[in-house]
Amino acid sequence: MYEFLIPILSIIVGFVAGFFVRLFTYEKSLNAAKEKAQSIVEEAKISAEKSKKELISDAKLEIANLKNEAEKDISERKKVVYEQEGKITQREESLERRSNNLDKREETLNAKEIKLDDKKTELEQLNLKVENILKQQEEKLQFIAELNKEEARKIIMDEVRSNMSLEISTYIKEEEEKAKLHVSSTAKNLLAQAIQKYASEVTSEKTVTVVGLPSDEMKGRIIGREGRNIRTIEALTGVDLIIDDTPEAVVLSGFDPIRREIAKKSLEALLSDGRIHPGRIEEIVERSRLEVEMFIREKGEEAVFNTGIGKVHPDLIKLLGRLNYRTSYGQNVLQHSIETAFLAAKLAVEIGENEILAKRAGLFHDIGKAIDHEVEGSHVEIGVELATKYREPFEVIDAIASHHEDKAPESIIAVLVAAADALSSARPGARSDSLENYVKRLENLESISNSVHGVASSFAIQAGREIRVLVKPDVVDDLSTFAVAREIKEKIEDQLSYPGTIKVTVIRETRAIDVAK
Repeated sequence: MYEFLIPILSIIVGFVAGFFVRLFTYEKSLNAAKEKAQSIVEEAKISAEKSKKELISDAKLEIANLKNEAEKDISERKKVVYEQEGKITQREESLERRSNNLDKREETLNAKEIKLDDKKTELEQLNLKVENILKQQEEKLQFIAELNKEEARKIIMDEVRSNMSLEISTYIKEEEEKAKLHVSSTAKNLLAQAIQKYASEVTSEKTVTVVGLPSDEMKGRIIGREGRNIRTIEALTGVDLIIDDTPEAVVLSGFDPIRREIAKKSLEALLSDGRIHPGRIEEIVERSRLEVEMFIREKGEEAVFNTGIGKVHPDLIKLLGRLNYRTSYGQNVLQHSIETAFLAAKLAVEIGENEILAKRAGLFHDIGKAIDHEVEGSHVEIGVELATKYREPFEVIDAIASHHEDKAPESIIAVLVAAADALSSARPGARSDSLENYVKRLENLESISNSVHGVASSFAIQAGREIRVLVKPDVVDDLSTFAVAREIKEKIEDQLSYPGTIKVTVIRETRAIDVAK
C-alpha cells in the first residue's frame, strides 16, 4: 500500500510544485507585460503630444497664410472699388456738365424759338402786304394792258419758251455728249466682256413636226380600216395627222409642241413595230407620254444643274423642261433662258452683283411661256404668278415682271436680266421672222419718223436696226436736230415692239444751187 502512496504523493507534490512554478512565471510575464504596456502608453502620449504640437503649428501657419491671402484679396477689391468709384464720380461730373449744357442749349433754343415766332409774324405781315401790292399792280397792269391774267401768262410763256428753246437744245446736246462719253464705252465694255466669257452655239431652231415614212404604202396602214387608226391616234394625242400627196411623209399639226412630240414618238414607234391597230396605238401613246414627261424633267434638271442656281421646286423644274418644246421666232426658249442666265451672271460679276441670283432670274424670266397656251394672260403675268407661288426671291419676280418693260425695274438684277435677254434675242442667227412682219415693222418705223414735224424723209436700214432721217433745213436748225432725234426715239419706244435696239440718225443738209447762163 505504501508502494502506491509514494508515487501518488510524488505526483501531487509535482503537480502543486508545477502549479506554483507556472503561477510564478505567469506573474512575472504579467508584470513584464504591464511594464511594456505602460512604456507603450508613455511613448504614445509623447508621440501624441508631439503630433498635437505639429498640427497646431501647421494650423497656425495655414491660418496665417489664409489671412494674408484674404487681406491681399480685400486690398485688391478695395482698389477696384476705389477705381470704380472714381469712374462713377467722373461720369457723374460729366453727366452733370452735359445736363448743364443741355439746360443752356434749351434756354438758347427757347430764346431762338421766341425770335422765330416774332420773325414769322413779321414775315406773315410782310407777305400780306406784298400780296396786296401785287394784287393792286396786277389790277393796274390789266387795266393798262387791257389783258386778263391768262392772256398775259400765255404771252410771257410763249416769249420765254422761244428764248429758252436754243438754250435747252444746247443743254440737251452737252448733257447727251457727256453721258455718251462716260456711259457708252463702259456699257460696251461690260457687254463685250460678258459675251466673250459666255460662248454659246449660234443656232436657230424651227418647230416643224414631220414624220418620214419608209414607203407610201404605210399611209394606208396609218389610216386603217374606215379610218380607225388615224382617229385613235388623233383622239389619244390631241394632234391632227395630215396625210396628203407629200411623198413618204406625214405632217403632225397641233398648237401644243409637247402633244406633237408625243404623237411623233408614238408614230415612229408604231412604224418601227409594224403592228398598227387601236389597242397597240393606245399602249404606244401611253409609253411615249411617259418617255416625254421623263425627258422634260431631265431637261429641267439639266438646266438647273448646268446653271448651278441651287435648290428649285420640282414643279418649276418640270416647267423649265417644257420650255425645250417652246420656240419664240424660231429660237428654243429653254436654250434662250439658259443663255440669258449665263449672260446676266457675267454682267453681274462685272459690276459686283450676286452672280447666282442673276442666273436664277435669267433662267426663270420666260417661265410663263411654258403654260401660256393653257392659262389666260401674257407670259409675263403668268411667270410672275408662278414665281410668287413658289416663293422665288424678289429680284427674280422683279426680273420676270420688267424684262419686257411692262413695269419699271426695281432692282439691278432685273436690269441685267433685261439686257441679257436683249443680247440673247438680238444676236445674229438667234431668231427668225416672217417676211411680212419684217416689212411691216420697217414701214411702221418709217411712218413714225415721217410723222414728226420738220422731217423730209426717212429710211430704215440694217434690217430695221437703224433709221436715217432727213430733215428740212429751213424748218429745223442744227441744234433742233437733237430734239427731233429724241422725239422720234420716244415715239418708237411707245408705239413699236422690237428686239434689241434701234439707232436714230437725224441728218440736216443745206444745198446752195445756182445756174450759170
